[in-house]
Amino acid sequence: MPETNKSSQRISPKKLSNLKVVVLCVAAATTFWILNALNKDDYNTIVDFPVEIIYDQNQFVSISGLPKTLEIEISGNGWDLLRKYFSFNSDAYPIELNNPASTNYLLTADLKRSLGEFLSPTQLISVLDDSLKFNIDKIKSIKVKPVLDSTSFSMAKNYRVIDQITYNPETITLYGPSSIMDTLSGNFKIPLDENRINKSIEKKISLEVPEEMGNLVHIEEESILVKLEVIEFLEGNKRLKIKKLNFPNSVKLTNEDVVIMISYLVDERKVSELKDLEFEAVLDYYKRNKEDSTIAVQVKPMPGYLDQVVVSPDILKLNYE
Repeated sequence: MPETNKSSQRISPKKLSNLKVVVLCVAAATTFWILNALNKDDYNTIVDFPVEIIYDQNQFVSISGLPKTLEIEISGNGWDLLRKYFSFNSDAYPIELNNPASTNYLLTADLKRSLGEFLSPTQLISVLDDSLKFNIDKIKSIKVKPVLDSTSFSMAKNYRVIDQITYNPETITLYGPSSIMDTLSGNFKIPLDENRINKSIEKKISLEVPEEMGNLVHIEEESILVKLEVIEFLEGNKRLKIKKLNFPNSVKLTNEDVVIMISYLVDERKVSELKDLEFEAVLDYYKRNKEDSTIAVQVKPMPGYLDQVVVSPDILKLNYE
């Protein structure tokens, strides 16, 4: 078997030991230099220093994000600057606003004195930002009336809601930024989430702020009780007795044997009353259409509990002898 040659490029143990010593010396020298440099004064640097906007959050609300930092130039000891640059153990500089809704900015020139004291022993050289901008609005509450969202429910065929829909509570309290509250209408849509309703409903519904308002608007009430009563309108039809008014002897209907019918929907609670009524198809000659010699059929009586009344035929032709 041929003998394998050992690599001539392999580092000997002695050389490897010497290399480690060199690396350790360089690291020690570098560390000593850095520590010595950090102990010196009169270094300058630019940092984004943390700030905290303070205001009464029971009376005001921020509509957009508040500034978190302020760009400043500072000088001082290397260790102090290093801590401030990386925000090590640095408390945020507090900026207290008494009436934040009265303006949307704060001039940084007004902060230099107190900020300089806050940064001590580091020296404040300058504030690079001219101003801090924010959007804080006064909190306002309003009362709105609940109304059913018409797109959130449907009725079964021939069923109707009767009387007024009742809500408990009768009003809803919204609170949030006054700029948003002032744009709202006096109504608040309630989603019923019911389809093909064919019976009365009493339902407790959780109240939620619409998505477009985000997290800025809140509702005081957690839920609302909605009650509505429904009835069915029944389909029906009747044959009408013809009654002529003011007809001269020389005028007749083109078809004297015509049968006039009405079809309708009737409130189920009024069916018994409907049975006692005699309907007539009234033809008043004085109300004829002189241009085409026709006369419209008038149905009498016409009680309010009938709906979708259709007369067939509703126009009759006159014949003059």
